[in-house]
Amino acid sequence: MSKDVIRKIKDVATGVYSKILKKKQPDLAMPLRALTNVKYDPKEGYFEILGKTKSRTLTASTIKTFAQTLKMMTLSKELVEKNDIATKREAYYVSKNWGEAMFHEQPESDTVMDDFEAMMEVNREQIGFIPEEKGGDVAGELIVLDKDPDTGKDVKIDCTKFGSGAYSIPSSVEELKFDTKAKFVLAIETAGMFQRLVKHKYWKKANCILISMGGVPTRSCRRFIRKLSDERKLPVYVFTDGDPYGWLNIYRTLKVGSGNAAHINKYFCVPSAKFIGITAQDILDYKLPTHPLKDVDIKRVKDGMKNDPFVKHHKEWQKNLDLLVKLKKRAEQQALAKHGLNYVISDYLPNKIRDQKTWLP
Repeated sequence: MSKDVIRKIKDVATGVYSKILKKKQPDLAMPLRALTNVKYDPKEGYFEILGKTKSRTLTASTIKTFAQTLKMMTLSKELVEKNDIATKREAYYVSKNWGEAMFHEQPESDTVMDDFEAMMEVNREQIGFIPEEKGGDVAGELIVLDKDPDTGKDVKIDCTKFGSGAYSIPSSVEELKFDTKAKFVLAIETAGMFQRLVKHKYWKKANCILISMGGVPTRSCRRFIRKLSDERKLPVYVFTDGDPYGWLNIYRTLKVGSGNAAHINKYFCVPSAKFIGITAQDILDYKLPTHPLKDVDIKRVKDGMKNDPFVKHHKEWQKNLDLLVKLKKRAEQQALAKHGLNYVISDYLPNKIRDQKTWLP
């Protein structure tokens, strides 16, 4: 893969150089990263990118961004050739050596990096860049087979042996293998709920693997869950708060991907995932304590109804969002503690997993 990446970078650079020699304006073409450039086919199970592209042509007004893109490509080539890595933050600081092409804010750097990644049609780890955030935490009935970087020998990591802690998903998971007798994977939105389930060894009672997503799951977390599900043929259940963010940002991103990363969704999303978290109907059925819907929540619902191909395809999600807006309320996972701190373990999760009629697609 590293040779392919270097070849692609050289091809792009050669194209720019050739146009300059011919005294023509060089340009860089990349896929448009937005929901307007994706389609959702439930048979495929993820957001697929359409053919819309954007072009960055060298002009007086684009000269800085054009130069930054080329410098980012150069940095990537050096990283891949040396088998090295740089965090997104480190890449931003490296640019301070680029003279007038330096980035003044990290969002500028991140945008150029994302555009470059889309041009190469690979994920950013393959072009040498890794995220700052953790990949997620894992506990339960799973042995992860990794390799010792010094000896190349297999290393067995038993996720039942971390006491009150957990195994942290690394930034790159492609070489990992798995051994497990678990019945399912439970992906959890909040670290607090994950810790409660670990504390009381819910994974042992339910014979499952617990994964803390810590909000919107990182790419490595999504890839880890996808590989685990595919290789061990395990169902994936997702447990989030009962609010538009938990549904449309966290769950939707895990299951079908995002518009921003449409060029690589097929590798990172988990099409088999099912939602067993807090629904609008749960707020009523379990008489949960709630918070008022915020303006940002209502906007997210409207955007989802109008622009999200996943929501537009699934009437169950439309019905759920409609009910939440009518209730004007949202509920957190921890609201289940109204019925007892461990009600989520004794009643809620067992009931949910047993009754598929309560699931959302």
